[in-house]
Amino acid sequence: MSRHLSAKKGEIAERVLLPGDPLRAKFVAEQFLDKAYCYNEVRGMYGYTGMYKGVQVSVQGTGMGNPSMSIYGTELINDYGAKKLVRIGTCGAMQKELNIRDVILAQAVSSDSNLTEKIFHGCNYSPVADFSLLIKAYQLAQSKNVNVFVGNIYNSDEFYRETLDRLHKFMEFGVLAVEMESTALYTLAAKYGVKALSILTVGSQLLTNESLTHEESEKSFYEMVEIALNTVIDD
Repeated sequence: MSRHLSAKKGEIAERVLLPGDPLRAKFVAEQFLDKAYCYNEVRGMYGYTGMYKGVQVSVQGTGMGNPSMSIYGTELINDYGAKKLVRIGTCGAMQKELNIRDVILAQAVSSDSNLTEKIFHGCNYSPVADFSLLIKAYQLAQSKNVNVFVGNIYNSDEFYRETLDRLHKFMEFGVLAVEMESTALYTLAAKYGVKALSILTVGSQLLTNESLTHEESEKSFYEMVEIALNTVIDD
């Protein structure tokens, strides 16, 4: 048991999927895992463990933003021995060739968060995905004919913004999309020597103002979850 997770030792698998929304953790457990059981309800942040194709997998809600991801990621790694952590979430597309429901594999993360500046005493650090997870997820997406993109994403501590001015330079440099948790996830993985990847479904297009409803997001979630599950069970 850790400060924010009530699981006993052995109740959380080495392979963990990480949706921000705890209800999506429940959804994944119910729709994709066999013999799933709930090991955590602390603060309403549901966590489940079950079997996928004969392999034990956990799915843990993390909440929104880098601070929340840092809490759950640290405890999953240090207190429960998580070795492969894959974020499954939505993002806002920042390039015109990206459409609603496309899938993005975050190869690297740019950010306006000062999380890494604190760790590296003001120097720039580039958090990156684990390559073995990245290439496996890419191959799986291609085999399923999923419209998948690989590249740099932008991680922000700000969800609501008055203008897109800050994002324009990142758009010019080819950054694919914006989300809120991957800087913390990739930095933790590097610090503790584990593997991490963010797989994101485009839920909104910032250049056209298109967006999915919550119900549409759930339906679009399936392909991403299948890619994530098959990625983490591969050794």
